[in-house]
Amino acid sequence: MTTNQIRKKWKFICRCRISRKVLAALGILAVLGTAGCSRSGDSENEIANSGVVENTVENTAENIAGSSADPSSEMFPESMSAKPVSAEMTADHPTPDENSSEPVVPETESAISETDAVSEKVEELLADMTLEEKIYQMFIITPEQLTGVSPVTAAGDMTKAKLEQYPVGGLVYFSGNLVSADQTKTMLSNVQRFSGEIEGVDLFLCVDEEGGRVVRVAQNEAFQVEKVAPMANVTGEEEAYRCGAVIGAYLSELGFNVDFAPDADVLTNGANTVIGDRSFGRDPEIVTRYAAAYSDGLHAHGMMSTFKHFPGHGATEADTHEGYAYTDKSYEALAEAELKPFYAAGEKGVDMVMAAHISVPAVIGDDTPCSLSERMITGILREEMGYEGLIITDALNMGAIAAHYDSSAVSVKAVTAGVDLLLMPADFQEAYAGLYDAVRNGEITEERIDESVRRILTAKVKLSRKSD
Repeated sequence: MTTNQIRKKWKFICRCRISRKVLAALGILAVLGTAGCSRSGDSENEIANSGVVENTVENTAENIAGSSADPSSEMFPESMSAKPVSAEMTADHPTPDENSSEPVVPETESAISETDAVSEKVEELLADMTLEEKIYQMFIITPEQLTGVSPVTAAGDMTKAKLEQYPVGGLVYFSGNLVSADQTKTMLSNVQRFSGEIEGVDLFLCVDEEGGRVVRVAQNEAFQVEKVAPMANVTGEEEAYRCGAVIGAYLSELGFNVDFAPDADVLTNGANTVIGDRSFGRDPEIVTRYAAAYSDGLHAHGMMSTFKHFPGHGATEADTHEGYAYTDKSYEALAEAELKPFYAAGEKGVDMVMAAHISVPAVIGDDTPCSLSERMITGILREEMGYEGLIITDALNMGAIAAHYDSSAVSVKAVTAGVDLLLMPADFQEAYAGLYDAVRNGEITEERIDESVRRILTAKVKLSRKSD
């Protein structure tokens, strides 16, 4: 049995959420430790103990599968919670007295905080990942980029094989992928199941569903979902919340978990058409409140939200889908309007901020797109604004990027700038190779990769625990 096979079995155990104490009691941790389960394990120990590990792991898996134990027992510690004990519960499950042979679980053990539980799970997942797996987690691509087939409207053996080869962090779907409700549910359910089997962690399943003219699901009458009007029509926070809740409800039902919405741009340039009625308006305070309410509506249905397009596409005139777009505003001027919603993003619990490819030469001194600027991403968004959530680029195949940079350089520049997730590079394989080579040659440290992947895994573990 090879080291890789042992590692895969260990991943299976982790997916079953067996506590380390139970594994220790069964002797599995000790056996795995001596069997070369770590990447530095020696081959002699692997050969000597592989049969023991295989038998122990397989027997344990069989015991779990055949057990009728309550899933909230010690075998599944993550599903435990400190719930108040009712009279009915105590009648059915009497508290063992001092003469009882039943084990008593210490109160401190069952009261471990949610944050600690998430953090522990994240560190376990991270420690078990290769550098290659970590880098792939930083990419969100289309199913066509993953499979090489177009259009993709199902997820079967080919999708699973490609996910095994390229275990990316997420997939983003467009209207061509979405035929009907049943088709979409099956496709997303299958791909999510494949990811769990392969990596033991969920995929970000993403879509642009803002309402108004930017929708992938609601534009198709086959889905029969309620259509949400443009954000420019919204007149209050309650209405904004309902927009997010309506969209969040039908996206969640279909199987999505990330919406690249709401648009948090303050429309300060009257000549702007790329944003237009996608924005909540010209008043930065109103945009901030309405965008936060919309985000809360998404959260009510388990959807992750995204404020876009940092530092504010409403100040530009050109369209970054086509090419270069900029604003000549100073940092102080941006802070008075366009930046205000993004200052509030962390406090409002927004899961992601999408960095635009617009240029702000008066702030950074050159025409570097904000999505690739360390000054904008790390210096301003992270350090000055204090945002600690996920930062994702706008699509990297857009004209403002693809016309000026190759995919290899783009991935390195974006990660160096401080971005966590790379969305739809023009050449996915080239972008991956560039980032991998940059780590191998020391241009980017693996610790920097770990920093982003830790944020990614934290978001995914939280999503998984909510759905459980």
